[in-house]
Amino acid sequence: MLTEQLAESECTTGRRSRRSCAVAFQQQPCVDKSARVRTGRIACVVLAVGCVITVVLSVCSGAYPLSIRDILQLFTPMEGADTPVETVRTLIVDVRMPRIMAALFMGAGLSAAGASYQGIFRNSLVSPDILGASSGAGFGAALGLLIGAHFLVIQTLAFCFGIIAVLLTCVLGRAVGGSHSSLRLVLTGMVTGSIFVAGISIIKTVADPADTLPSITFWLMGSLAGVKWADVWVLLPPVCIGGGLMYALRWKLNAMSLSDEEARTMGVDVARVRMLTLVGATLISSVVVAVGGLVGWVGLLVPHMARFIVGPNNRELLPVSMLMGACYLVIADDLARLLFRTEFPLSVVTCACGAPVFLILLRRSGRGWAQ
Repeated sequence: MLTEQLAESECTTGRRSRRSCAVAFQQQPCVDKSARVRTGRIACVVLAVGCVITVVLSVCSGAYPLSIRDILQLFTPMEGADTPVETVRTLIVDVRMPRIMAALFMGAGLSAAGASYQGIFRNSLVSPDILGASSGAGFGAALGLLIGAHFLVIQTLAFCFGIIAVLLTCVLGRAVGGSHSSLRLVLTGMVTGSIFVAGISIIKTVADPADTLPSITFWLMGSLAGVKWADVWVLLPPVCIGGGLMYALRWKLNAMSLSDEEARTMGVDVARVRMLTLVGATLISSVVVAVGGLVGWVGLLVPHMARFIVGPNNRELLPVSMLMGACYLVIADDLARLLFRTEFPLSVVTCACGAPVFLILLRRSGRGWAQ
């Protein structure tokens, strides 16, 4: 399926030989491309509407529930509203909307990063933290909490150490050498992640158990409880840059999901595309941990769900993954703050919801991940 799409694209642009195109077409059965495109567009529309509905329900839900009439009085005078307009404005503008917007951007960014990583590494178990970005960012946040730094400094340390972790992975991968660059990056990423996890454990050991240790533990479990508009503005540039970069590379990511050799025959600079994808995904992963802590399963589960609906073509997969991830994380955050009197860590909810869904997807799909 994917080979056929790429072959047709390269034939029409004149960047691939006639013989290679003919071989690629012979390898795959003829399928209805317009049906796939139509399915992707329908999925985007449905998910966009679902995001709007989810946001409205999230705004209305909470320890202090609001009605639609209460919300409408922000825009026009309404009679019979149960809550004063100033209270409504405070609840929505200052408390709930920053949290909802942060969840939207975080879910969309992690899903796009996960879909891109699974493509370039050709591995269905790859997630945005595979190269150590999340572990490095968690170490930076833990270090900032240990020294009692300002919240902005903690976010900066988390963001910077996330980038440092991926740079260290790339340096180690190049130093180790070998022929399989993708596998080498994954393995060195596991090593880098383990190094920073050990660093987090050391920080926990020396932290004050009465004050600092609980703060570190709660941060690493993920939460959007204290998110403000300033945090949303911190999230916006990296997520937009990283997501836009990966969508701009969508056709080249399609080629790289086959093999490095086939991608090169199509004129793709494999090393350059892989590095640009790593940059975009690292920006997203680092800023997500800096703002909301460690949030698991989103970058692994959501691309699988999207691929199950629209297939592996990144033209449809990336936007569907981003919309689905945004909805998923907003719903997970709603569950975290509404299920019990005490707010649950966000990563606990994403793991509890993601694991059984992932098993269901594995059970229903007997095909390869890229089909």
